[in-house]
Amino acid sequence: MIEKIAECEKRFEYIEQELSSPEVTGDLEAYKNYMKEYKSLTPIVEKYREYKKALADIADAESLLDSETDQDMRDLAEEERRSARERSESALQELKILMLPKDPNDDKNVIIEIRAGAGGEEACLFAAVLYRMYTMYAEASGFRCELLGCNETELGGFKEVSFTVEGENAYSRFKYESGVHRVQRVPETEAQGRIQTSTATVAVLPELEEVDFELNMNELEITRHRSAGAGGQHVNKTESAIRIIHIPTGITVDCQDERSQIKNKDKALKIMKSRIADLYNGQKEKELATERRSQVGTGDRSERIRTYNYPQGRVTDHRIGFTVYSLESFLNGRIDEMVDALTAADRAAKLANS
Repeated sequence: MIEKIAECEKRFEYIEQELSSPEVTGDLEAYKNYMKEYKSLTPIVEKYREYKKALADIADAESLLDSETDQDMRDLAEEERRSARERSESALQELKILMLPKDPNDDKNVIIEIRAGAGGEEACLFAAVLYRMYTMYAEASGFRCELLGCNETELGGFKEVSFTVEGENAYSRFKYESGVHRVQRVPETEAQGRIQTSTATVAVLPELEEVDFELNMNELEITRHRSAGAGGQHVNKTESAIRIIHIPTGITVDCQDERSQIKNKDKALKIMKSRIADLYNGQKEKELATERRSQVGTGDRSERIRTYNYPQGRVTDHRIGFTVYSLESFLNGRIDEMVDALTAADRAAKLANS
């Protein structure tokens, strides 16, 4: 591993030189690619240099211990050696994490789809709660959100809602949210005060570029129809809504959020591309099911991943057994503690497997 990291440092130094050359600075595409690689190598190289510095400090301390007779100086050297060893071990552990194979989708934007599950209108209301939670978290984290489409109920819930989250490493922060989310609370629609259990499913899909996945337009059936549901004056008056069906799989996407038919079509195609790619990738990943079961974040949307318990004011993630006892704060978008715990558990599992 150290040899690989040393090669990373050499590559880093080469790119550093290239970034100052007129040939690269004058080529926007080359400069962009070099900067992307430079940025990805920076944390590895910085940590590697910390590691080398710690090793050098250990060697200096041991040299002093071999030559020094004064006890006070020996005590100082021994303390420096102990401290340097701790630093070297810590840096080495962090390097192991940094050198884990990176998810190629981590730095991509995401499409998030939330659908009401079991529980009728209460499930729709819970879907709206999740939508609010994710958009608040995204905005607080510096990401940009854009609504792609929704099917709203009369009480303000969502049968389904989809939106994009754009920003650096968006997928890495949202990818563990895929799955079945369960809520336990007294519904607004419940007159007897009884606690009800309802669910909503969340799908987190990396937004793909043309080079990632090519959509065969001949396999699509695209139709126009009038918008439906609560909305502005244009609803039900113009055929601006777009429905796209992928004939081989039956996947259907409806988009009616925009007044412009062209914008709705663009959004629907973006969702369709990510859904189909997700389906195909899921089929490939089934071949690695045994390995992935030992890791967090399998993305299986049939798996119940989390429970939001209102009476007890807690949120529990069942994959890692992690509980947060601040439900209100969590639902207001403060979910970093949970995301960080899931990320750490995933890394630990990958380290164990490696």
